[in-house]
Amino acid sequence: MSLAHSGPQLADALTIVRLSLHVFAACVWVGGQVTLGGLVPTLRREAPAALTGVARAFARLAWPAYALLIVTGFWNVAAVHASQASSAWNAVFWVKMALVVVAGAGTLAHQRATSASLRGAAAGVGTLATVGALVLGVALAG
Repeated sequence: MSLAHSGPQLADALTIVRLSLHVFAACVWVGGQVTLGGLVPTLRREAPAALTGVARAFARLAWPAYALLIVTGFWNVAAVHASQASSAWNAVFWVKMALVVVAGAGTLAHQRATSASLRGAAAGVGTLATVGALVLGVALAG
């Protein structure tokens, strides 16, 4: 009787660090956008003067998380040997990368917009691209 186990195995320490950092950064970037989006109507109504300060405080957390997503994303690609991946995997990867760029651009446009309609449109684009990148990231995990 063999003691070898062919089922799922635990990740090695470096993989745990890499993926934990990536998931943590995604939690801050994605979860923060969703949470802030849900809080804005209440802030507008209850404490409109606080809205700008809250948005700036979130940006101080969100942009470093976005940068960490980029860095750990490159680390993830290097770790999974993307050059040996299927054409479908590579196609999804490049669509995800486009969405990551759109997410950052949309969020930056939202921060810099001077009208409420532009701010809302940019927030929508940034959030949709962020969620799309998240879903495609799950697909890339296999």
